[in-house]
Amino acid sequence: TALLARIESGEVELTPDKETGHLLSLLKHLDVPVSSQMLVFSKTSAQLRRISPSNPRAIYFNDDVYIGYVRGSDMLEISAVDPKQGAMFYTAIPDEHGKLVFKRDGQCLQCHASPRTAGVPGHIIRSLFTDSAGFPLLQAGSQNIDHRSPIESRWGGWYVTGTHQPHLHMGNLLAKDEKRPENSDLKPGANLTDLGNFFNARGYPSAHSDIIALMVMEHQARMHNLLTLVNYEARTALRYQAIMNEMTKEPADRMTDSTKRRFRSAALALLKYMLFIEEAPLKGEIKGTGGYADDFVKTGPRDKQGRSLRDLDMKSRMFKHPCSYLIYSKAFDEIPGAMREYVLKWLWEILTGQDKSEDFASLGAGDRRAILEILRETKKGLPEYWMLDGP
Repeated sequence: TALLARIESGEVELTPDKETGHLLSLLKHLDVPVSSQMLVFSKTSAQLRRISPSNPRAIYFNDDVYIGYVRGSDMLEISAVDPKQGAMFYTAIPDEHGKLVFKRDGQCLQCHASPRTAGVPGHIIRSLFTDSAGFPLLQAGSQNIDHRSPIESRWGGWYVTGTHQPHLHMGNLLAKDEKRPENSDLKPGANLTDLGNFFNARGYPSAHSDIIALMVMEHQARMHNLLTLVNYEARTALRYQAIMNEMTKEPADRMTDSTKRRFRSAALALLKYMLFIEEAPLKGEIKGTGGYADDFVKTGPRDKQGRSLRDLDMKSRMFKHPCSYLIYSKAFDEIPGAMREYVLKWLWEILTGQDKSEDFASLGAGDRRAILEILRETKKGLPEYWMLDGP
């Protein structure tokens, strides 16, 4: 919406090129790196008739927006994360004068507001087997994937470039046995740094489908969904609470037991995911090929010791300091006040060691301290008690 206002005012003009249309100009003005390119060849999106293993759909992203591009199509697909409402979907198509026209697309919510997205407008990252044309082989099932998913179950229907010994994965695979695709050999698709044997990359800004970008996006997509869910749950619970307090003539700020339960349930799911409690462990170093890791790490705040929540590990786990960088996002900051305070208070108790529950027992003392110190110096608007190590 902010970009559209700048376009309408004449401050910004999107200019096309012969190879990719308006894609590169849009990426530039939304500050989305080309290195974030990921390629998906399964026919599982709106432009499925154009998508195939020889013409995969490209996806680009930053912390707030996702862009979909299909070579040979005039249409760009856009999903922007609204801090309160969740994923908002748009299409952009040139008019007869070549000007890119943006349109909200509510049809996307038929799939993108469902149990697969925690019941709120959100994003879906799926892994499934496909045949040689990219059609899903649903008899073998499909699954949503995020940082909790074993590497071996990820990226079915996606191209993947990067090295990841000794892991195998479902990427780069076109099932030969369509009746029993789960018996496919995963080794030929592993540790590939070049996709030239699959398709001609002319017409794409990059020839890569970076494994690091894929892993970051998987974490981020569910994190966005959970932030939206917490926002929805908070607003609903507080509305019901206000009605009940008015009916029973209780003080307006009295928190009912029902509200407390809803707060705790939503906050627990968010905090466990945000702190990577159930992250699938890595068995060896993972390296990308498209330069995304460098672009990702260099953005975001750092503390006086040079530490950042965007620092990658990619040897035994994704991040050196296991706390989601989306804690800096507008989606986090615009969680309704009472719920935001509830989440921040619980997070502080976890990081200072006051929370001794089994839910967060796997988070080591060193990690807790490092995350606490980083946030104290880099996260704006923390309550004063965050500077203390205990009550």
